This record gives sequence, structure tokens and C-alpha cells, in this order.
Amino acid sequence: MNKPLTRRAQEMLSAAMVGHIPENVRAIAEDSIAKTRTSYTKINSVTKDSVKALEDIFDAANSGAKMISEKILRNTEENVEAALDAAEDIARAKTLPEAATLQANFMRRQLALVGTQTQEIFEISAKVAQQAFESMNLARTTTYDNFRNTN
Repeated sequence: MNKPLTRRAQEMLSAAMVGHIPENVRAIAEDSIAKTRTSYTKINSVTKDSVKALEDIFDAANSGAKMISEKILRNTEENVEAALDAAEDIARAKTLPEAATLQANFMRRQLALVGTQTQEIFEISAKVAQQAFESMNLARTTTYDNFRNTN
């Protein structure tokens, strides 16, 4: 029982002494390297897909943030212009009751406008959040499926 094991050990030792690597050891090493390369290629592909998905999510979030900030800037410009126009009208008023009426009308219009503006920003924010959620969900599903298919 020990003779075959001893014989193999002696063959390996003598092969090592002359620098010869047995064929079966080379075959195992080559097979291991090929399998490692295949696994690396698959994992690298999944990783690249995941990075692309993250880039898409960040791009969508950035685009959404830009839409919201542009809307806020437009609202601010509109509100400042309205306030300046109202101030000019009030400054031209000939009586206090006329000035008070102009001020009250301005405040009523602004309150309605701010309500509309707030609703619009809320709708944009909800749309951006929904798109981001859908992008993340798609990325998660795609990455999971790609990873599962590599095995």
C-alpha cells in the first residue's frame, strides 16, 4: 500500500531534481489557469456592467437635480420680478387705500403662485425619485442576473 505512494513520491522528487515537471502537474496547472481566466473574464464583465449601471443612476440623479435647480431658479426670478413690479405699482399709488389694495392683490397672487410652484417642484422631485428607483432596481436585477449567469 505504501509502495505506490513511495514510488510516486520518488518519481516527483527525481523529476524535481532534474527540473522536469510531470505532465499531469502541468495539465492541472494549465486547467486551473484557464478556469481562473474564464472566471475573471465573466466577473470582469459583470463588474463593468455594474459600473455602467451606477454611472447611469448617477447621470439620472444629476439630470434630475439639474431640472429641480433650474425650476427653482426660474421660480425665484419670476417671484423677484413680480415683487419688483408690485413695488413699482405700490410706489405709484396716490392713496394709502390704493397702496393697500395693490399690496393685498400682490400677496394673494403670490400665495397662489407659490402654491403652484411648490406643487410643480414636488411633482418633478417625485418623478426624479421614481426614475432613480427604477434605474436602481433595473441595475440590481441586471447585475444579479448577469452574476448568476456567470456561474
